[in-house]
Amino acid sequence: MRKLPVFICLQLLTLFLFVSISAQDFKTVQDGVEYAELERTIDKAPVRMNLLRLDLTKVRLDVMHAMDSAIGVEKTSSIAARHGALAAINAGFFRLDTSIFAGDAAGVLMIDRKIVSEPYANRVALFINNKPAQTEVVIDHFTNQQSIEIKKQKIQISGLNRERKTDEIIIYTPFFFRTTLTNPDGVEIVVRNNKIRQILDRKGSSEIPADGFVISASGKMRDELLKSAKLGLKVRWLETFTGKLIQDGGITAIPARDVNQTYSTFEDVTNGVPQLIRDGKIAITWQQEKTSKAFVETRHPRTAVAKLKDGKFLMITVDGRSESSGGIGLEDLARLLLEFGATDAMNLDGGGSTTMFLDGKVVNKPSDKEGERRVSDAILVFPRKK
Repeated sequence: MRKLPVFICLQLLTLFLFVSISAQDFKTVQDGVEYAELERTIDKAPVRMNLLRLDLTKVRLDVMHAMDSAIGVEKTSSIAARHGALAAINAGFFRLDTSIFAGDAAGVLMIDRKIVSEPYANRVALFINNKPAQTEVVIDHFTNQQSIEIKKQKIQISGLNRERKTDEIIIYTPFFFRTTLTNPDGVEIVVRNNKIRQILDRKGSSEIPADGFVISASGKMRDELLKSAKLGLKVRWLETFTGKLIQDGGITAIPARDVNQTYSTFEDVTNGVPQLIRDGKIAITWQQEKTSKAFVETRHPRTAVAKLKDGKFLMITVDGRSESSGGIGLEDLARLLLEFGATDAMNLDGGGSTTMFLDGKVVNKPSDKEGERRVSDAILVFPRKK
């Protein structure tokens, strides 16, 4: 028998894989929401996955944080149930410990156009914009620099809504908590209606005003802030932002301006690491995003999202750390997503956090012995408002 050329065999194999995935039995669970379970064998080990394919003209997406504040953890299923979501997956990376700051986002987080946490290491992010006719999503990297301006003097900000460390300036917004939870070894400037209303030195855990924010500084930054701060002075919270803007689809640098104006373009943003696919090609940017090769290559439970060629949005969880499913490395995950028709994709928090909620129940098998893990934030799916 005449053998087929190698390149034709490869094309046939690719076609077979694509057809086998395309023929996967997606079940419509609600208008605009399709669900499928998929099993594969990778490196002689079984891999079990759950997929949600979403029509963004029929559903909307929202990012919600545990306990509706910047700190705290909660199960993905609980976050979804509290908000009446059709479906949900766990989302960004976060501080996982037993401290009062557990649940602090380990990267950018924005909810309802309010910035909650600053970006880290130029890591990939998911941008969500719920427009009247459809939801737009962008997967891209961005950087920013934040500062406050008092009497035309700009002072660099270290971070937002997180534990204040030595020689740092942290801004606390009402989304954080009732107070700043700081020790009495710094100074805190209470800002309301963009003016300094209180200067609280060596007190700590100041109350955060509903119509403003608190600038908290320690060590050397305390001394610098006290040089500029005077009651009644105007304060501007500024940001220089470089990233993809949804309204024009390009990479744009915005000159320093008020934070609320900068983020008005987006509705919700959550973090991940690393990017998996860009413009239809595998692009695992783990070095750029300051993660490790081992994190990429080791088979873990994974959660990821992808934009598809047909305009739909894919959510996927891959179970791991069990006999029924051995997890997946990110190179294999990226290849799978390409088979599904992904044009852009990113990895979200995984491991014990990996959870998919659908129709009132968790449909995957979380890997923690205790069951579903409490996480910081989740991406929720809702019917589009008419």
